[in-house]
Amino acid sequence: MNISISNSSGKPIYSQISEQIKSAIISGALEEDEMLPSIRLLAKELRISVITTKRAYEDLERDGFITSVPGKGSFVARKNLAIIREEQLKKIEELLRAASDLAAGCNISLDELIEMLTLNFKED
Repeated sequence: MNISISNSSGKPIYSQISEQIKSAIISGALEEDEMLPSIRLLAKELRISVITTKRAYEDLERDGFITSVPGKGSFVARKNLAIIREEQLKKIEELLRAASDLAAGCNISLDELIEMLTLNFKED
C-alpha cells in the first residue's frame, strides 16, 4: 500500500492517511477482506507516531471502511454501496463548493457555471 503524507498540507496526517485508504478501497485497489498493514508497521513506514495511525484506523473503522479483529489485524470491510456512494457524494459536494467559490470570485454567473458543468459532463 502506497501512502504519501505531507507535513505542509493543511490536513492532519491521520486524515491524509484515512482519505488515501478510503480512496484505495473505493477504487478497488484494496479489496474486501484484504489485510492492512499493522498500525505499528504503517507508523514505522511513514515515520510517524503510532497514535496517528491508530486514529486513522479508528476513523476508517467508525466509517465502515475497515474492520479490526483483536490479535489478527485490520481488514478491508465488505463493501457497503450506500457508504461508498455517500462518500463519493461528499467529495463531489466539496469540489462543487470550491468551483462555486472560484466562479463567484471571477463574476461567473450560475447559468455560466451550469453550462460549464454540463459541457464537462457530456464530454465524459
